[in-house]
Amino acid sequence: MAITKAKKGQILKDLEEKFSRAKSIYFAENKGLSVKDVTLLRKKLHDSGADFVVAKKTLMKLAAKNQKLPEITDEVLTGPIAAVISYDEVDLIAPSKMVKDFGDKAENKVVLTGGIMEGRLLDKAEAIELASLPSKLQLLARLVGSMKSPLTGFYMVIKGLSEKAPAA
Repeated sequence: MAITKAKKGQILKDLEEKFSRAKSIYFAENKGLSVKDVTLLRKKLHDSGADFVVAKKTLMKLAAKNQKLPEITDEVLTGPIAAVISYDEVDLIAPSKMVKDFGDKAENKVVLTGGIMEGRLLDKAEAIELASLPSKLQLLARLVGSMKSPLTGFYMVIKGLSEKAPAA
């Protein structure tokens, strides 16, 4: 069914508004997802502060151009495409991780094809690589653990020495 010009204008306006607030945008090819799966993915993304938007490729390109974002190439927008738009400044890659994990569980019916982050267009390989990184929270936990380890060792040495020392 054809979309009217007025409806396309409204979709473009909504996309521009979302793109203007976005901290990161990922594009995902979605083939063969059931309505139930799409609804589940949308809910997971929405709970984490992201939107899952399906629109015509030309409207996505135009919205990005109007918001002065990098030009989206045809390699990024392959097949039936959706935009995953994140508004979270803290963890820019969390939505890509969710999409990748969901796609892995759904027999690759959802595949990252690229994205826009920090004013730069990401190709498919870069988007997938980012989605494979540990989350910011995991990296912070590793940092704290590595900072704590030498202090704990030092404490144990001092405690051992004080227990062995003769009482005065």
